[in-house]
Amino acid sequence: MTSLPVASSPLQPQPPLRAALYLRVSTGRQAEHDLSIPDQRRQAEAYCAAKGWEVVEVFIEAGASATDDRRAEFQKLMEAASEKPRRFDVVVGHSFSRFFRDHFELEFNVRRLAKQGIRLISITQELGDDPSDVMMRQIMALFDEYQSRENAKHTLRAMNENARQGFWNGSRPPFGYRTVEAERRGQKIKKKLEIDPVQSETVRFIFELYRHGDGQSGGLGIKAIVSLLNAKGYRTQTGSRFSCKFIHDVLTRETYAGTHAFNVVEAKTGRKKASDEVITMDAPIIIPRSEFAEVQRRLKQNAPRVTAPRIVNGPCLLTGLAVCATCGGGMTLRTGKYGRYRYYTCATQVRQGKTACKGRSIRMDLLDTLVMEHLATRLLTKDRLGVILEALLAHYAANQNRDAARKESLRNASREAEQKVQRLYAAIENGVVDATDPTLRERLDALKAQRDEARRLCAMAEAPAMVVPVITDEMIERFSHDLRAKLADGPVAMRKEYLRAIVDRIEVDDREIRIFGRKDRLMNQLVSDRPKLNPKVPSFGREWRPVRDSNPCCRRERAISSG
Repeated sequence: MTSLPVASSPLQPQPPLRAALYLRVSTGRQAEHDLSIPDQRRQAEAYCAAKGWEVVEVFIEAGASATDDRRAEFQKLMEAASEKPRRFDVVVGHSFSRFFRDHFELEFNVRRLAKQGIRLISITQELGDDPSDVMMRQIMALFDEYQSRENAKHTLRAMNENARQGFWNGSRPPFGYRTVEAERRGQKIKKKLEIDPVQSETVRFIFELYRHGDGQSGGLGIKAIVSLLNAKGYRTQTGSRFSCKFIHDVLTRETYAGTHAFNVVEAKTGRKKASDEVITMDAPIIIPRSEFAEVQRRLKQNAPRVTAPRIVNGPCLLTGLAVCATCGGGMTLRTGKYGRYRYYTCATQVRQGKTACKGRSIRMDLLDTLVMEHLATRLLTKDRLGVILEALLAHYAANQNRDAARKESLRNASREAEQKVQRLYAAIENGVVDATDPTLRERLDALKAQRDEARRLCAMAEAPAMVVPVITDEMIERFSHDLRAKLADGPVAMRKEYLRAIVDRIEVDDREIRIFGRKDRLMNQLVSDRPKLNPKVPSFGREWRPVRDSNPCCRRERAISSG
């Protein structure tokens, strides 16, 4: 009996698994030393080759923390993992901590991948899918999270101590400064802030524009400063155009007055920290403290929520100018005896009660009379105006003689920038550096930009100084007579505009009234040959109405029409 051969089909070979590599380092220092991207890639590719897997994609995350998912390459990886048909079967990393240092986020994203049929593999922590392996992975993730938080705590403690000793912690210095080596401690280089001679001139110019204007008018607003700087070709330290936020940050940065604050906000949430956690350190002074304080007062006064349309168009002469000397809040209108009496009253006390401010009230006609009589008899007289303007002219003349050191500093900065450019050209010609290096062009462009900015500011410093106007006795007498007449008679709105042209604020205290103004405003009004009004149209913007209809009039019309 013979048997027939049985036909058998050979087994079909299974295609190799497709792997996506995820490589990450937290800092540049880590990238250069203990766990670099090339080292992770080499180990991951060797692991895949040993398993017979095919590497189809690589996602590289340089300088990103794994405590959250705000990582560009990680987001690209998760988007690719959700595509159909599936682009890869496994995600391979050096360890689970490369993927996440938060145990909840790690488990959440492992399950997201699992729903797409994709496994997360650690080449240094090989685990399976049974319950004991899952528990082990979760325990490892808890230890990674604990270690990450401990490292962050110790790093912040070291940075706080570094700031207490007056050293810079390594972020980009504020506009107007640069960092220089202060000392060496082993391999560590300690740096401190130093005034950048080019950028600091722009900072001073910004403060000067806000306080005094460009010589053609009074102090400029933030938007006007942005337009002027961009039109004249000024640029930030990154070569970008100026913005309103940038200018506001410059005007409010206390570093320029000599005090820099470190550890102010929480890095992840942006939450402001308690005052006892903030570290203050000394910084080179660019703007004198008195000038910085004056700018802060004006910023607060000029805020849109402070100066409403009723301040300009309302029936009260001193609204917007009169403030409570205790809290700085505006003095608002209050009436008594069914409108028979009218008072200026502290608005803070009215809104929040006497626990916020003890407040004070003064009859409106009395305060108006006191202020106008004082201006007429003590300020707007020929002799008093002559003394004030003489002192201001002397101040202008002194400023013209004070800028020699600044000019020399700018000349040195211009020469230094030109020498750096020439040294780089020489290095290229001599073959010291590779002319095809892609970073070389960026460095050369940056040096050229620094050189051009230094040259431009140097040329501006060398330009003829502002001509100090010639003021005669006849001009002072005519100005005094005209302005007193305008303030004494006419519509309230018109009188308010003339008053705001020369007065900044009026502090009302229990026993005295203090009037503040700026001499340069008097100068601008005087040289215009006649008192002039502010040509700007007053505008005001409140917050959007969160609950009620934002257009009550239209709502009433709709109700009437529907009824």
